[in-house]
Amino acid sequence: MALTTTDLAFDTSKDDRPHLPPPPAVAITPCDPWPRPYYLENGLRRVAPYHYTYNTYCKQRWRDREILDIFAAEFRDRSRDYYKEAIEEGRIVLNGQPCRDVHTRVRNGDVISHTLHRHEPPVSAQPIRVINETDSMIVIDKPAGVPVHPAGRYKYNSVVEIMRAERHYAFNPLPCNRLDRLTSGVMFVGKTSKEAEDISAKLRGRTVRKEYIARVKGKFPNGEDWEGGDMRGGVVKCEEPILQISPILGLNRARASGKSAKTLFRRIAYYPAKTKPSHEGQRKDALAGTADEGYSVVHCLPLTGRTHQIRVHLQFLGHPISNDPIYSNRRVFGANLAKGDSSGDHDDEIKDRLGKMGKTEIAEAYSYNTTKTSGASGVEKDMEELGITQTHQTTPTQLELLRAQELHKKYGPTADYKPLHHGTLHAGNLSPEPFNPTQSKEEDPAYAELVKQHDEMVQDYNLRKGEKLTGEICDICQTPLYSDPGPQELGIYLHALAYADVEGKWRYTSPLPEWTRAPDDVSGNLMDPPSWDYEALGDEAKVDLDAEKENAERKNQNGLEKNKKIQTGV
Repeated sequence: MALTTTDLAFDTSKDDRPHLPPPPAVAITPCDPWPRPYYLENGLRRVAPYHYTYNTYCKQRWRDREILDIFAAEFRDRSRDYYKEAIEEGRIVLNGQPCRDVHTRVRNGDVISHTLHRHEPPVSAQPIRVINETDSMIVIDKPAGVPVHPAGRYKYNSVVEIMRAERHYAFNPLPCNRLDRLTSGVMFVGKTSKEAEDISAKLRGRTVRKEYIARVKGKFPNGEDWEGGDMRGGVVKCEEPILQISPILGLNRARASGKSAKTLFRRIAYYPAKTKPSHEGQRKDALAGTADEGYSVVHCLPLTGRTHQIRVHLQFLGHPISNDPIYSNRRVFGANLAKGDSSGDHDDEIKDRLGKMGKTEIAEAYSYNTTKTSGASGVEKDMEELGITQTHQTTPTQLELLRAQELHKKYGPTADYKPLHHGTLHAGNLSPEPFNPTQSKEEDPAYAELVKQHDEMVQDYNLRKGEKLTGEICDICQTPLYSDPGPQELGIYLHALAYADVEGKWRYTSPLPEWTRAPDDVSGNLMDPPSWDYEALGDEAKVDLDAEKENAERKNQNGLEKNKKIQTGV
């Protein structure tokens, strides 16, 4: 049968269907560079600045609000003036079309797109080492300081994107367990969504034991069944419940009203601090309760999975992780670092002090001023002296940039300018009279010791310094530029050493990190990874399944949602 074509006339006047508006045109990211714009420099993996478009549907609380008001209230990392200019210049668009008018109201179903010049913080250049790989799974050794998923200021500098860049563009690595950005160690990565879900289900079933290594302050307790000797200790058990105090600040505390938690610890090495000569040439012991008393390497076995469990339990025991920016911070927790404290008496003070870390506390590091007047904080005093006026529209980032720019004008434009913290001893400002009137300051041993102490304080400050505004701005987007992150922002002394099946069917172990070495060890060899004697531990090493079920299901659901976003590109 032959086929023929005919003209089909359609009378649109009889079409009584409701006319629907066209779907919103989602803005396309103007740049998704391939290969990724990585480059290695000074031990850091850097990403060259690039343009990127964020797309988001109108949230319920945004409905019928003006677009400028939404950005000024919800996205406070930039000023209101910046968002006004971005709307008027078309960098912020509505449904793919420039709106130009800052008073445009956002409706339900609208898509808001914001294109900006993105600056990612650098991360460690340490490679992601593959421990084992099959057709369905990759076991990796995650470097410290690298986030697992793109989030916040990080996109290409994440485990997911680095692994994609090392393989091919279509490869979607799907993490099955997650580590904090600052933590290093063993991670499981699925190659497809089904395989990732299967692996996650096994981990969720609590048939896997996790072992960690931490480096802590001081000599960790000897513990039960200690056989003598300073290096290896016995088992120390901590069962303090843990309560989340502030999710915004990432603060958790030991608290009787918290969720049950249990961790076993064992010292595997202790390295005492070197003694220092006194002014009289005698030896003096290290100060108790300070970093001078040395450090221990501790093997950790968490039997529950609370957030920051190991870090909180170590702090409660009086031996926090040496470089933990939260739980080893005396400016936040006081001289004894909340040892044995499970009360909530000081929570408000702790949250207030912790909230200032990285904000006013870092900003104050730019000033030489060491005095404070009544009624004015150190920051306000410095601003007053520099002639900077704060307004209600000035953001903390802008204030810090202004202060940095003024100080650079005063002391020089170099980004390497590292003023000392308030109260730091300045060797050049010591008493003009030497301690021994018969000797010059250079020859006096007491003065030389003070100079040495000053130099050590300067070195310690530079080692602990974090990223801060340099006083420079990007020529393209006028974004304030930061210095490189400090060592404490590139990782802490906590490492996921091993994952093992409870029945002994398999075990994946990573090498010990470099920070487990003895202070003077320059050899190429590390100690062998330790393991627990589960048979000897007996019931002590059993995982509390009831306590973990709800927590594991919640974490798994969050993980599946993140993996789905990675696959769909949402």
